[in-house]
This record gives sequence, structure tokens and C-alpha cells, in this order.
Amino acid sequence: MRNTYVAIMAGGIGSRFWPKSRTDYPKQFIDILNSGQTLIQITFERFAKICPKENIFVVTNEQYASIVKEQLPDIPEENILKEPSRRNTAPCVAYVSYKLRKLNPEANLIVTPSDHLIFNESVFYEVIEAAINFCKDRNALVTLGIKPTRPDTGYGYVQFFQEQADSPGVYKVKTFTEKPNKEIAETFLLSGDFLWNSGMFVWNVGSIIEAFEKHLPEIADAFAEGEKYYGTKDEDSFISRAYSLCTNISIDYGIMEKANNVFVIPSTFGWSDVGAWGALHEIYKKDDHGNAVKGDMVKVYDASNNMIMVPDGKMVVVQGLEDYCIIDTGDVLLLWQKSKEQDIKQITSDIKRNKLDQFL
Repeated sequence: MRNTYVAIMAGGIGSRFWPKSRTDYPKQFIDILNSGQTLIQITFERFAKICPKENIFVVTNEQYASIVKEQLPDIPEENILKEPSRRNTAPCVAYVSYKLRKLNPEANLIVTPSDHLIFNESVFYEVIEAAINFCKDRNALVTLGIKPTRPDTGYGYVQFFQEQADSPGVYKVKTFTEKPNKEIAETFLLSGDFLWNSGMFVWNVGSIIEAFEKHLPEIADAFAEGEKYYGTKDEDSFISRAYSLCTNISIDYGIMEKANNVFVIPSTFGWSDVGAWGALHEIYKKDDHGNAVKGDMVKVYDASNNMIMVPDGKMVVVQGLEDYCIIDTGDVLLLWQKSKEQDIKQITSDIKRNKLDQFL
């Protein structure tokens, strides 16, 4: 697959995983699973089985570039694209797309977050192959949709038309819906034509650039001017100027919700975005009472369904709690109801407002 390229988006700060995920060392660079590998290392290895390593790009904030290089020594240094500021995912996708067009106008691009897990990789590779085959000769934008197993309010949803497109297993997208409330999520689950939005996309580089020109022309203009700078010593300074012209907008909102050439492949390859502590609780090995425990001196009494993560060597005793996140990082202790985990993001805003940035 010499025309297949991958863009790993690795610039987020993982605020819903606070206090383990911090601004200077966010969750994609942490061995959150206690597996011996960080999430970005797992992601890189997954896609290295799809295309040559030199075809994999990582788009990250410039403050994380050295961490990426340290954790992914096999990636060419010129493939670490440094964002000078956080502008959400649309500028991130534009940067790699315009740079890639200069390298290979025939490129097919897979865009993926750096911190998701896939448990059935053989099925995943089949879905990716189907998506690339669909996109390579069409002006089409494909998203991978996950068949929902519960009315989750932490995910965006994709609704699709029931008739297949002119390729087996591919469907035209009807609507995108941002994170719904519980009642609406339950309706989506029962309807059968809604999928979780995985945040993974596949398209031909020409198709996504055409979409930028149509739906986000200011961003398109900003990066199109870089044709003579990509791959040169002046690339970083150009990108700094380009990002200063970009609005803060996601690829979902800026393009996918507006374009009429968006398709989805309903998928069941064992996906988790590991987006918050509850998702990690699902993955972790649990005791007979549903407690997931990381820490060698944790004692649990009459407690159930908790996510407990504390440093080895620290004695922690938990009694009577149910469905809690208990996270100790040394300088921060978090005790939080698992059902309210989406609100953890608000804590980081409050801490910043109170000028307590040392805890972020």
C-alpha cells in the first residue's frame, strides 16, 4: 500500500483523564493500561502493519515533539509535524493533508487519534482496506462508525441511510449528532441506524483538500500557500503564521457535518477511545466485586465497581464506595463518581481559573 498514509493526531491534553493526564505529559504518552506500552506506541504499531513506517505522520503540539521522538524512535523526524498552538482537529488535518499532497498527490490518508484501542485488529484491517478501496477512486469522505452497545453520552453519533452505497458495507451518512443526553442516546440505540463516531477517517488527499476549499476556505487558503515551504527549513515558521490565521474548529463540525459526500462503515472491531476513567475501568482486570485496581498496597472492603489507581507502595484503604474513581498521583487525590466522569473536564477549567496551573 505505497499510496496509503496515516496521520496520528497527538496534540490533545486528555483533560477527562485528569489528574493522571497532565498538560506537560498527557494520556497518549502514558502507559495507562500498565501494559509496558503507551497509547501512542500501541497506535503506531497498529498502523505500521498497514503501511511503511515512513508513511506515518504524527501531528502534535510542539511541546510534545521530543516525547514523540523518544517514544517512537522509528518515525522519521520530518514526519513529526509540530503545531504551534491548539486549534482543534481541522487545522491539524489540513496541515498534514497539504503537506502530503506535495509529497504524493495520489495519497490515501487514514486519520486517527493517538489514544484509542482496537481489540480485534484483523477485523479492523479489513475495515480499513474496504475504506481505502472505496475512497481511492471517489470523491468521498469515510468515517468509521462503531455499533453502539449502550446509550453512552460521552460519544458523538452518526446516523446513516439504510441503503448501501455502491460498495458492500458502506452507507451514506444522514446526520452527525454531538454528545446527546441520556434520553436521546437511548432513542439512538433503539433506532438501529445510529453509530458511535470513532473519530477515525479515511479519504483521498485530493478529496479532503477539496472539502476544505468548499467548507473551510480560510483554513484552505492558509495552508495552500505553504506549497513552497513544506519539507524545507522554513516550514516551521510558515506553519506558525498559518495557525495564527486558523479558527479553533474540529474536522467533524467544520467539514464532516456539512459535506454531502460523507459515508460510514458500521464496524465491530472492539473499539474503545479510553476517553475517561469509566472506559478504563471497562478494560482493566477487575476483582470479584468489579473493582479495577492499580497499586500494590490497596485494600478494599465492601466496595464495588470502582476505578482505583494509586502509586505502588502507598497504602490506600477503600470502604463502602461504589462506582467511584479514586485516583492518586502524589500531588492530587481525586474522588469522583464514575457516572459524573464527563464533568472532570470542568475541574481543569476551574483549576486554571484559580491560577493553580501546577496541578494541571
